Amino acid sequence: MTRGTGGARAGRGVRLPAWTATLTFKAACFIAVMCCALAALLGVLVHAEVTRQTVAAAREKALDRLTEAARHYEAGELLPPETGVDPPGLPAPLRALALSGRRGTMVGEQGGRPTMWAAAPADGRALAAAVDYRQSASTIGGLDNAIIGSSVLAIGGTLLIGAFAVTRVTRRLHQTATVARRISQGDLDARVGDPRTRDPAGRQDEVAIVAGALDTMAGTLQAKLLSEQRFTADVAHELRTPLTGLQAASELLPEGRPTELVQERVRTMRQLTEDLLEISRLDSGSERVESGLERLGALAGRVVRASGTATEVVVRRDAYVETDRRRLERVLGNLVANAHRHGREPVVLTVDGPVVTVRDHGDGYPGYLVEHGPQRFRTEPGARGGGTGLGLTIAAGQAAVLGAELRFGNAADGGAVAELTLPGEAGPGYEEPGGGAPGDADGG
Repeated sequence: MTRGTGGARAGRGVRLPAWTATLTFKAACFIAVMCCALAALLGVLVHAEVTRQTVAAAREKALDRLTEAARHYEAGELLPPETGVDPPGLPAPLRALALSGRRGTMVGEQGGRPTMWAAAPADGRALAAAVDYRQSASTIGGLDNAIIGSSVLAIGGTLLIGAFAVTRVTRRLHQTATVARRISQGDLDARVGDPRTRDPAGRQDEVAIVAGALDTMAGTLQAKLLSEQRFTADVAHELRTPLTGLQAASELLPEGRPTELVQERVRTMRQLTEDLLEISRLDSGSERVESGLERLGALAGRVVRASGTATEVVVRRDAYVETDRRRLERVLGNLVANAHRHGREPVVLTVDGPVVTVRDHGDGYPGYLVEHGPQRFRTEPGARGGGTGLGLTIAAGQAAVLGAELRFGNAADGGAVAELTLPGEAGPGYEEPGGGAPGDADGG
């Protein structure tokens, strides 16, 4: 069993570091491979050509010396130096070639040094001449070392220049990607501002074209969103006055079921108008936080009492947090109201340090909300209690203003769970003015 597990682990392979996926690393590898291939090809060609010329020169010199030795041998004269009949050190293959009646040359050794041998037949023996080949071998060896050294220098220089050029491009790509992420996070004022895009008639590379397109998209998106925000705010403001008059007029109607229906619809429209105004303020980013030290257990109890709902408050660990009380009450109030409107009782609000959880026991949040967060004016078909779909949107927006994290999920045994994690928790040694301690929770 142990061996099988190890085999499976080994089969998955080694995970490469993240930097190996960068464009700079891939470009450097490509440049290095191409430079090595080019250097190897040029080195082989130069080596082969120089070796051919060097060997040809040494062979010609050895054959000339062999020709001179043959004249002396035929004339019965003393043979020149470095020549002889069946001299020691003559390579066996070359000796066999001469004994077969043919001339030839071969690189071998004589006295431990490289030698170019030339041999020819002479009365059933081998007449041979030797030429010192050390200088030629040294020339070829020096050439090989020069090729290797120059190739290493060329590859290193090319890598440095290529890395510098690629880094300049990747730096601009990283800048463009950073701006794109800022835009996706809601910073619509973010721009790449590539100087190459300032002159539309000038030359632009592909990175500048992408940067210019991103800036244009951000500007267009910002203009459209600002237009929509102004429209929403204007509509909400314009609806306020007639709705106020309509509400006052509904109070003058005689009592009865029709009057109750009219008043209920008027209240719903006024609430929708106020929600639209609040969303427009959140979208504009003009909201300012007025922080103060708040005790979460007591605040949760006030929210539940103000909601008028049968919500159970459980304080596991009370905490003091630096936050905006009005906004936090708005977030918790919307979560509690949503749990009662779309879920089923019991609804439990739990305080555990800086984490506040609201849970119901209904069918849970829909999949799109858990995955992407609340969406305006979207409610699931057949959802109990109706609603406009703005409550959770406002809760998420106010949580973002507070710097808190609001997550939506579903419990394993059923029911929707909204978890709010607040920043700015006071230290455990803090005591409320007047002698209260964080552990004295108000369960509501």
